[in-house]
Parts: sequence; structure tokens; C-alpha cells
Amino acid sequence: MNIQAMMKQAQKLQKDMMNVKEEIDSKEFVGESSLVKVTLKGTKEIVKVEIDKSNALDAEDLEMLEDMIMVAVNEAMKKIDEETEKKMGKFGNIPGLF
Repeated sequence: MNIQAMMKQAQKLQKDMMNVKEEIDSKEFVGESSLVKVTLKGTKEIVKVEIDKSNALDAEDLEMLEDMIMVAVNEAMKKIDEETEKKMGKFGNIPGLF
């Protein structure tokens, strides 16, 4: 295989990887925990936090609500990581790429 063919193949691989990364970045992931629903972009930017308003919360429940938000955010981030691994894993592990 000559150098030009290798460079062309590397450029195609890079383009494919960027397309997959853009697809993941534009997708939304939802994490839920009892009273809380959190939506994140694939870039891990929080898009929306929804709290079930059918349950009246008093001051004592705020700590529990904070924990639920944390669980929901972490669940959505885990989904992003899983999607990234599933789709980007086919390219192999290239440190520092993303």
C-alpha cells in the first residue's frame, strides 16, 4: 500500500469519526429519577430539567430532590458515554481524539 492510499484512508476514517461524533453531539439523552427528568445534549450540556409538579415538596424534601437531580444527570451522562463507546468504538481507541 502506498503512502497516498494510506493518507486517503486515514482522511476517510477521520471524516467518518467526525460524522459519528457530530451525530452523538446533536442527539438528546434523558435521565430520570423518580420526580426528576433531565435532558442533555451529547456534548453533556444540560438542555432541560423537569421536576414532577404533582408532588408538593417541603423544605425537608429538598435534599432528596437534589439527590434525584444528581442521579438523573448522571444517568443521562452514562447514556451519552455508552452511545459514544458504541458508535466510536469501531474506530479503536485513539487517545486525545475527543
